[in-house]
Amino acid sequence: MSDMAVAERTRVPVRLAAVFLPAALPREGRMAFWAPDGDPLPALPDGEPAERTELTVVRRHGAAVRRKPAPALSLPLDRALPLLVRARHDPLAHPATACWGAAALHALRLTARGRLLPGLTPTGHDAWRAGPLDPQDVAHLRAVAAALPPEGHAVPLPGAGPLRLPRPEALLRAFLDAVADTLPRTPAAPYAAGRPFADRRPQRLPGARDWAAEVAAGMDAGVRISLRLDLSAYDLFDGGARTDGAGAAIVQVHSLADPTLVADAASLWAGEADGAFGRRARVDAALAVRRAARVWPPLARLGEQDVPDVLALSQEEVSDLLGVAATRLAAAGVAVHWPRDLAHDLTATAVVRPAPGSATDGTGFFDSEDLLRFGWQLALGGDPLTEAEMDALAEAHRPVVRLRDRWVLVDPDLVRKARRRELGLLDPVDALAVALTGTAEIDGETVPAVPAGALAALRDRLTAGLRPAEPPAALRATLRDYQLRGLAWLELMTGLGLGGCLADDMGLGKTVTVIALHLKRARTEPTLVVCPASLLGNWQREIARFAPGVPVRRFHGADRSLDSLSGGFVLTTYGTMRSAAATLAAQPWGMVVADEAQHVKNPYSATAKALRTIPTPARVALTGTPVENNLSELWALLDWTTPGLLGPLKSFRARHARAVETGEDEQAAERLARLVRPFLLRRRKSDPGIVPELPPKTETDHPVPLTREQAALYEAVVRESMLAIETAEGIARRGLVLKLLGALKQICDHPALYLKEEHATATGHLLAARSGKLTLLDELLDTVLAEDGSALVFTQYVGMARLITAHLTGRAVPVDLLHGGTPVPERERMVDRFQAGTTPVLVLSLKAAGTGLNLTRAGHVVHFDRWWNPAVEEQATDRAYRIGQTQPVQVHRLITEGTVEDRIAEMLAAKRALADAILGSGESALTELTDRELADLVSLRREAR
Repeated sequence: MSDMAVAERTRVPVRLAAVFLPAALPREGRMAFWAPDGDPLPALPDGEPAERTELTVVRRHGAAVRRKPAPALSLPLDRALPLLVRARHDPLAHPATACWGAAALHALRLTARGRLLPGLTPTGHDAWRAGPLDPQDVAHLRAVAAALPPEGHAVPLPGAGPLRLPRPEALLRAFLDAVADTLPRTPAAPYAAGRPFADRRPQRLPGARDWAAEVAAGMDAGVRISLRLDLSAYDLFDGGARTDGAGAAIVQVHSLADPTLVADAASLWAGEADGAFGRRARVDAALAVRRAARVWPPLARLGEQDVPDVLALSQEEVSDLLGVAATRLAAAGVAVHWPRDLAHDLTATAVVRPAPGSATDGTGFFDSEDLLRFGWQLALGGDPLTEAEMDALAEAHRPVVRLRDRWVLVDPDLVRKARRRELGLLDPVDALAVALTGTAEIDGETVPAVPAGALAALRDRLTAGLRPAEPPAALRATLRDYQLRGLAWLELMTGLGLGGCLADDMGLGKTVTVIALHLKRARTEPTLVVCPASLLGNWQREIARFAPGVPVRRFHGADRSLDSLSGGFVLTTYGTMRSAAATLAAQPWGMVVADEAQHVKNPYSATAKALRTIPTPARVALTGTPVENNLSELWALLDWTTPGLLGPLKSFRARHARAVETGEDEQAAERLARLVRPFLLRRRKSDPGIVPELPPKTETDHPVPLTREQAALYEAVVRESMLAIETAEGIARRGLVLKLLGALKQICDHPALYLKEEHATATGHLLAARSGKLTLLDELLDTVLAEDGSALVFTQYVGMARLITAHLTGRAVPVDLLHGGTPVPERERMVDRFQAGTTPVLVLSLKAAGTGLNLTRAGHVVHFDRWWNPAVEEQATDRAYRIGQTQPVQVHRLITEGTVEDRIAEMLAAKRALADAILGSGESALTELTDRELADLVSLRREAR
């Protein structure tokens, strides 16, 4: 069976609601999984251990509740536990099942801590119980009980009396006991067959009732132990030891029921604490010592003593308690207490130091060929030790040393760091990464790290708050406050020779900010702007408007030339830059700007490689979407603006991207954010104080029914494609899934698009009658045109754009079509006609026209179909919703009911949150769905037929 099939098998029950069914013998209790919504239970493969059964559950019936039968899957506890543990973090799990998963984890942790007590059932049979429980265990149990939904305890208590449900806390307590009674009974248990408390078969022990009662009395009492170290055997003043031992560990006993009760084991065994602890305390303490010995073997010597009160320690054992032994004991609930008169605040921090005489200016810092020193700095009470003091510490061979007239407890790991203080040399870019993240990787471990000297000063400059810059005198524009802060940031980054990515939302004025930066830098070398062909005219108009008199040259077309170039701007396209990279690289540039920089998000593309060959002291990337699909795109942008900042792509993927995208490391996203934040300025229209003068934007999803033709085509394609997908594997299966999703989206748009009917009827209502979306578009545009308004209509398919344009032309609606093949001069004429109101409707292909255009006449934006990345849709909307817009903007999204578009709309809402965290996965994530999940995603729902 494939891994995917196994995963699907294990996920089936957790989508149902779980409920625990206790039994007279705790280990015979079972978990049942049922469907509260009444759906039929899924079919299970042969060999599945689950049994089909019928529960009597309590269901709401109007204003009352009644008993009702419900089919269920029943599993023994040992088979149910792995499912429940996985359900704890499964987003598809039923809330009741996820809650029982939390209880299962708690039960397993209690067992791992040895919290098991033997006892008898009311019928006199052997049974393990979970206990003793400390206050934290009880609090956790009550918290899980409070969160348990009604479906998780909906099986009524037996009896003919009033209808009663089990109390969640009592049911959970029975579950903990059932897990405790199940886990010790394995074939590995010694002498299991026929032995009580080891064999799964019930053993009746009528003669053990008094003993069981005594054990039960301690169920919610119990004790734990700790170790108090006495190092008086050390002669701290002559460097020797008065005895063969280095000290002693004194056993202390703590009450679980009352943490304030503490006594030495010697007092407990002498009977001096019986009144406070009870008669069972000695037995419980001896058991606690035995459990602790499994964690740290030297404690086993206590078991050989008549009274387990004091353990003599060797010097090696004292050192061991300073390291991993104390950590392991603490994890087992055994604290280690050191003498109060010893100093414990010796620490080590990884420090990066520039070479003596390094400049604090960023340019000098990064131009320097000197490597930076990287090593450990030890400190006592936060005060750094001198080199001589660290040398003395490195020579220490005992866990207690004399430093600054104080006796200091020394972790052996700190001694090792003192002996190996120098960790190597770092180049400036790696050192800056350490300074910004505050961490470094040493021997595979991430440790705190701090910069010193000039590097610390540079870090402070990069992370300090920005004050608005003074605009250049030659700029013919009034910059808003956030634009002035953006200008100050760009001036700082380019002045330091670091570069940066201005990732403001579309329409916030990135172009005018860069024009102001060019004027502020006042270089004799020209600024090169690389942008999509559709933006050449916009850049030329904006420069002429905001910086009149500054020379502008287009390096594009057959007659392009760089002859007699002096200052100003040179504008070129990504295609021209790629083919003429050698010519551009030979020209000195004061700054290179990559507009719509997502065009070079693939670092292995010929365009990205060509851009990297053009030398310049300052690089600025402009984009509204620094990440569209994965974090490698962010790496590509920042590795161009600041080469080497994020390291090689392979190590960036391993250290940062994979951990962030999978959620494996909760701190990974914050570490990456600290590293990239100084080099990427991101502002959104929704940020407070950015553009309060923009009019409101209203977004509306319009559900649209399928026509009969669309529904028939849709179901036929799903049926045929799923047959092929279910028998395919690997890359072939992923290709089939993508093909299916594309076909369904085309059918949802219009049957003629899917059937490739290039000459479909475009007159009257005939074309619209075949598509619910086209019918609704007619209604929307009729209203817009009646109000003398203008609208943008976006679609991701050029074929659909042509069908819409032909249809509107047939209805005598003035319309233009702009797509990737539209020549640059014609694009500019279309924009001018639309902005002038001559053409009230502009149909655009999403990818070709979703960036760089200023179409503020539009009060309506229609998304005829959905793109897989919400950021791309928002960019398209921002053609109208941008600076200069004076009217409210209404965004209309057309979504066919009951189809994959319906389900994908919910996924896009979640994906927008990921995009805000600089994440995204696009269509590729859907190719990893199981066959069952994919069928559920694409199947046409009954109500839509």
